[in-house]
Amino acid sequence: MRKLSMEELGRMSVDEFKESEKMPIVVVLENIRSAYNVGSVFRTSDAFLVEAIYVTGYSAKPPHKEIKKTALGAEETVHWAHFANAGAAIAALREAGYTILAVEQVAQSTKLHELNWDGQTKIAVVFGNEVSGVEQSTIALCDGCLEIPQLGMKHSLNIATAAGVVLWELVRKTIS
Repeated sequence: MRKLSMEELGRMSVDEFKESEKMPIVVVLENIRSAYNVGSVFRTSDAFLVEAIYVTGYSAKPPHKEIKKTALGAEETVHWAHFANAGAAIAALREAGYTILAVEQVAQSTKLHELNWDGQTKIAVVFGNEVSGVEQSTIALCDGCLEIPQLGMKHSLNIATAAGVVLWELVRKTIS
């Protein structure tokens, strides 16, 4: 095996990325304490051609040095918007025809691998605070909840890790 060079990877330019067709996915970040986590979600969203990130509440937003450190430029490529709270972001998404799913452990959640998504329907996934998760009041505004099955003793993941798992599973459904 030989590691591929940057030229062989065929990376897009910033302009090519901005003009490319995106996955019909919006990520909503609700009150994320760590700007590093926000930056990591930007980087993952770039990798999976996510349409946009909606940063809500007290979550850090670009420009921010800690976001820049982990996003590695993705804060310049991924479209984003800030909303005062998740409810305002959800209202805008609902008006635009999105199905809104919180990523949270709740009664009657849908296991991530069991989600029946066609890759064409507009979907928004809400990720919550590192300690308290998605607020109950926000869950009440959503169409449902996705749960990442976890087998070990711990039953939570870092928000940036959870975003990577969820976004990969959504994108995987479109390429397999």
